[in-house]
Amino acid sequence: MTPKPSDDLAGTFARLGGADDGPVWSALWDDLCHQESVYDDSFLALPYLAAIADGRAPGAPADAVLMAGLVMSAADDERTARYADEVAVLLPTARRLLDTEGGDASTFLYYLQCVLAFEGDRVWSAGRLEGLREQEYEIECPSCWSDLFIVFGDDGAFASAGDPVTVDDPPKAALFPADPAALAPLPARLHRTATRAGHEDVARGLTYLFGRATCPDCGDVFAVSDRVEAC
Repeated sequence: MTPKPSDDLAGTFARLGGADDGPVWSALWDDLCHQESVYDDSFLALPYLAAIADGRAPGAPADAVLMAGLVMSAADDERTARYADEVAVLLPTARRLLDTEGGDASTFLYYLQCVLAFEGDRVWSAGRLEGLREQEYEIECPSCWSDLFIVFGDDGAFASAGDPVTVDDPPKAALFPADPAALAPLPARLHRTATRAGHEDVARGLTYLFGRATCPDCGDVFAVSDRVEAC
């Protein structure tokens, strides 16, 4: 059975539906997910967020889905089971928003991570797709532990031993993007979803995220996604 949220939390959610809900949502984010951190009390908001998502309570479904997605990205097995009813409500709303309101890459990736969180993924739902928006990941080489930047933007695609923005002419080495036809099931699905939504830069970035890189310092070749997952 889902725990009953506190009266203070109930009071804050009761303020939604007015002329300006922005400050209310800001207060909820500050209290429940400050700086995108998830706490024990964050999960107590899920019944309210689910009610907003399917129209049983006032408030914006988009805001509810984004907050609930962040919360569920940190759920353990016990909480996943406890809040299964709420997730069953949130998931179709997140899928609808992904299809209808994911017009820019940032919004698309946020909704995509929410869908993954509600489906039970605890790796790529937890902010790890957001490097696709910046077209850059900062990782460590698994062999020599050098700090590396995986870059796949307008200036090319490469692994850099040092931030290419702040370091003059850092050592660079090749990236090897994955063949979309050879991707594992989840990356392949993400690639199809991005392609169908018209986010070609995201789809391209996924081939680098799930491809391989060469360390410019030691020459080791490794799977980029393994190092992103380890962060």
